[in-house]
Amino acid sequence: MRKVVKFGGSSLASAEQFKKVGDIIHADKERKFVVPSAPGKRDANDTKVTDMLYACYELAEEGKDFTKNLQAIKDRYQEIIDGLKLKLSLENEFKVIEKNFKEKAGSDYAASRGEFLNGIIMANYLGYEFIDAAEVILFADNGEYDAEITNAKLKARLEGVEAAVIPGFYGAYADGRVKTFSRGGSDITGSIVARAVKANVYENWTDVSGILVADPRIIYKPEGIETITYKELRELSYMGFNVLHEDAIFPVRREGIPINIRNTNAPEDNGTWIVESTCQKSKYVITGVAGKKGFCAVNIDKDMMNSEIGFGRKVLQAFEENGISFEHVPSGIDTMTVFVHQDEFMHKEQQVVSGIHRLAEPDRIDIEADLALIAVVGRGMKSTRGTAGRIFSALAHANVNVKMIDQGSSELNIIIGVANSDFETAIKAIYDIFVRIQI
Repeated sequence: MRKVVKFGGSSLASAEQFKKVGDIIHADKERKFVVPSAPGKRDANDTKVTDMLYACYELAEEGKDFTKNLQAIKDRYQEIIDGLKLKLSLENEFKVIEKNFKEKAGSDYAASRGEFLNGIIMANYLGYEFIDAAEVILFADNGEYDAEITNAKLKARLEGVEAAVIPGFYGAYADGRVKTFSRGGSDITGSIVARAVKANVYENWTDVSGILVADPRIIYKPEGIETITYKELRELSYMGFNVLHEDAIFPVRREGIPINIRNTNAPEDNGTWIVESTCQKSKYVITGVAGKKGFCAVNIDKDMMNSEIGFGRKVLQAFEENGISFEHVPSGIDTMTVFVHQDEFMHKEQQVVSGIHRLAEPDRIDIEADLALIAVVGRGMKSTRGTAGRIFSALAHANVNVKMIDQGSSELNIIIGVANSDFETAIKAIYDIFVRIQI
């Protein structure tokens, strides 16, 4: 049995947190491969080390003195080293960092040093081998992560290695230049390592006891999710669930490796299991509800639209020509609506409108702004009658006007469009009808 364990920034923000992590790892001999993030906030008023590194490098790039800022970062790490009573010096590493900052090695290099340094400390603390992610996680020249070459290289490097620490968040191009994933990318690194070693479980340790049915900023103490499928999580992640980086699913999904979201501060909690498929029924009809504000609806009317071959393609071409991606495209016999992100669309709206007129010759175009999209997701919806009816009933009772509804053929999710001003009310109404009433 092999487990890959990834720890987030809040789990490694201080020496005290490091000790909790050490206890968790030593409590299970199967936890062989560790992926650390950079130190996060120690309290609400603190600053993440990654943000400190960005600010420090910005000064270097502007040719300004960054000595004080770099010293503050050194102090953060030294505080952890001293708290763990380690005989470890990062002086040589910081000399290299200072030199590379002066030579303007790039913001990706700067940001990655948080995980790099934390990885060295973690390996020293655990007595594990340290493997620099830049040596084993590779990116193509176009900046895209190279999954197959990385998997082959990582498997070869880890062969015969009993236990190792591989820093999260970054890798490198073929020429050695450091390249980072997007923020939260340590989740992806953990997934990549889990695939390479064919782990039985990928444990992702953070500061919450798993994934919640709804956003706790909207719902007071929402229920937790015991088991969720990769597909369900993808739908919810896209709509705002941010416990796990959405791209972290892909490397493990192809190998059937489950992900277990756990809480560093409450290791006794079972957390949430993310799996390919399961026979276990959801506790509720829905698995989760999530959403985002800030969408526009572009409504296109044209008589006999349904009989005009290629009409939809022509409309979407106008968005493509202006570099705008669409979210949903519900349609009727003589109408078609394209939902887009408002901040992307608003600066190009007239170019898109004129493009639609030029390409598709509609009778009328109308734009509605300040809309929100809500995803109601659950594998249990497929076998439960009246789910959509219950949603509409709950929203009507809460005086929420539904602007759009869209359901995929998989019956895994229902997307609802409402006004931005009704967003929180709609989330509460849906949560209440499916969860609170059943508790």
